[in-house]
Amino acid sequence: MKRTFSTHWNSSKQPRKQRKYRAKAPLHIARKMLATNLSKELRKKYGKRNLVLRKGDVVRIMRGKFKKKQGKIIEVNTKKKIVRIEGIQKKKADGSNAGISLKPSKLQIVELNTDDKKRIKMENKKQKQEENKVKEKVNKTKEEKE
Repeated sequence: MKRTFSTHWNSSKQPRKQRKYRAKAPLHIARKMLATNLSKELRKKYGKRNLVLRKGDVVRIMRGKFKKKQGKIIEVNTKKKIVRIEGIQKKKADGSNAGISLKPSKLQIVELNTDDKKRIKMENKKQKQEENKVKEKVNKTKEEKE
């Protein structure tokens, strides 16, 4: 089996090749695999369907034992492609609590951590797009009247 990651790989129906692609992916590509969808309110606000998870985002769990629970992300592990959420724990046999790792595909972003400059830019970009649409409509109506 080839140990290196191939950027030329397009797709395959074979699950073993799909698993290999995810397992051997370099971190800059694996990071994109940590994307999850936004809630309906955030979709309208930002004009995007999904975003990469970040520490500090508030997410809702959509599948599994902890379904419908919300929490703040405390750790994002790009290498293992998992996320840990504050307050989501299970009891171990000895009685102590252990944090649970979740896959991003089982989560939905409810609230964004906007400490990052790029995320703030994204919000401003959406507002500018809406302003441009309004201006275009006004220009069209002016042209039609003339």
